[in-house]
Amino acid sequence: MTSQPPPMESRRSQRNSRSPGSKGDPTRWWVVAVIVLLLIGVGFLVSSLRGKDSVMVHPATSSSAVHAAATKVTGTPAVVPARSVPVSLRIPSIGVSVSLSKLGLNADGTAQVPAKYAEPGWFKLGPAPGQLGSAVILGHVDDKKGPAVFYKLPTLKPGDKVDVSLADGAVTHFAVTTVEKFLKAQFPAQKVYGSHGISALQLVTCGGKFNSATGHYESNVVAFTTLVSTTPAAKK
Repeated sequence: MTSQPPPMESRRSQRNSRSPGSKGDPTRWWVVAVIVLLLIGVGFLVSSLRGKDSVMVHPATSSSAVHAAATKVTGTPAVVPARSVPVSLRIPSIGVSVSLSKLGLNADGTAQVPAKYAEPGWFKLGPAPGQLGSAVILGHVDDKKGPAVFYKLPTLKPGDKVDVSLADGAVTHFAVTTVEKFLKAQFPAQKVYGSHGISALQLVTCGGKFNSATGHYESNVVAFTTLVSTTPAAKK
């Protein structure tokens, strides 16, 4: 982790990376940012319930416009499910169908990253997928052996489906709205982690140029999605 929340590093980049929490390591800033964003999120939620949410999800697209696009896909507004731990992720267009781990903070306050390169992780300090706010799933792009689970994330297109199965049996269905790349030094934490008055899911990995001198990718790739429908758990 060497950038604002939270840069995913490949195995090859981690071998040459600075130790977490070292001087100049932005992960310490990230911990503070997460706390601030969670507090800000509460404010955004209250604001949105009052019909005054003006937070921008994209420089030229309001959160209401994104939600309208999602409604257009399904014809009806999505039902927001109860909070439940996400257990698996499916992205048909790039051949991803995997289980999910849970990510939080390390004992020293730095952010955790997925332990397995073939298994992404849900950031459990934020909303669960489908809840109001921005849920975030992080995955590696590659390791020394080759492509990892989110290697094809940059190829996602608007409208591509993303399904997340929850522990309670429900399945949340999302649609990609945009895929963007950001320099790690300019990672838009509020845009990725902040609440925008909709049920969103952000998928994050590394990307861009690999700097062999520093042992890091210089950018992060983020796929922004929004909830389009929910399949409720089967009644017992």
